[in-house]
Amino acid sequence: MNEPIDIDPNYLTDQLKALLAIPSPTGFTDEAVRHTAKELERLGLEVKLTRRGAIRALRPGAAERPARGIVSHLDTLGAQVKALKDNGRLELVSIGHWSARFAEGARASILSSKGTYRGSILPLKASGHTFNEEIDTQPTGWPYVEMRVDALARDKKDLVQLGIEVGDIVAVDPQPEFIGNGFIVSRHLDNKAGVAVMLATLEAMQRQEIEAPVDSYWLFTIGEEVGVGASAALVPEIASLVAIDNGTTAPGQNSQEFGVTLAMADQTGPFDYHLSKKLYELCTEHGIRVQKDVFRFYRSDAASAVEAGHDVRTALLTFGVDASHGYERIHLHALISLAKLTAQYVASEVQIERDAEEVSGLRGFTRQKVRKAEQGLNPDEPDAQ
Repeated sequence: MNEPIDIDPNYLTDQLKALLAIPSPTGFTDEAVRHTAKELERLGLEVKLTRRGAIRALRPGAAERPARGIVSHLDTLGAQVKALKDNGRLELVSIGHWSARFAEGARASILSSKGTYRGSILPLKASGHTFNEEIDTQPTGWPYVEMRVDALARDKKDLVQLGIEVGDIVAVDPQPEFIGNGFIVSRHLDNKAGVAVMLATLEAMQRQEIEAPVDSYWLFTIGEEVGVGASAALVPEIASLVAIDNGTTAPGQNSQEFGVTLAMADQTGPFDYHLSKKLYELCTEHGIRVQKDVFRFYRSDAASAVEAGHDVRTALLTFGVDASHGYERIHLHALISLAKLTAQYVASEVQIERDAEEVSGLRGFTRQKVRKAEQGLNPDEPDAQ
């Protein structure tokens, strides 16, 4: 497809702001699902939900197979009440894998059956006037923080009276800031920014009436942060699955906060050779900035789909995030770049036609040709003779 993709940055950021305003730690995602499903219906897609609320939205193409899947997750990190403490505060455990270092000082909501209570997550020794240098030497970890409830909670009895119970979900405030130079700082950009990218891609494709050669399924999962992800959202028609999630702009990584970061592997191993190659070539063809990276301590919806037994090609497209799972920062340039690439991919021609069938013969099977590389020797050196 040679037609340029016109991504609306205002629509993208409006959707991201709306999503960040909806608390959705894993286990408490219904309202985020409702918001996203309604927007998908408004954009004209056929929307179906699994029993627990994963979204599968269909955008028809010229053929049903081999369909393409695009996936992001609606759930975020959070916490859960582990115990009601005798001092009237709450012991917490994390939802998802994130450090209590980034929880210290956070404002949050306790989502109890009797209503929502506000509070702060604090280290056990929070007062410098009392503990002096011990506030800097105490350990870091979830056993060393507690939640102070902004209500009359002097002891465990008061907490029971308030209706706060073990197991209540704690939603941490995102505290978003959209800066005029394109930077966005917030918690939970992983992966509400990915959801916003998908919606912005669809909005552009629907508005520009961009046709696709095959059906595409737009999947939004609700348990990625705890490893479940896209395990139950796929249908047999889907032959390739592209996950959109965060990359890591940290020392030793090649991810950037600008352009597309194409992940070549994560902790579960390499992504599909042919699908990743196609995505990289689409970036080159359409002038989309791209860099490659490998993630060692990372998994996504793509991994959960394969581990659940889905025989699909997988790839991972990411927007570079600084301080992932902490006080995260991204740039709008990366989000727009991802949306452009996703639209180009969905509209591109099918290269591996045999993927229409789940099992078939050798005819049409792919090749991975090994070409002899130039040795790069200096002709003045003896070994080059």
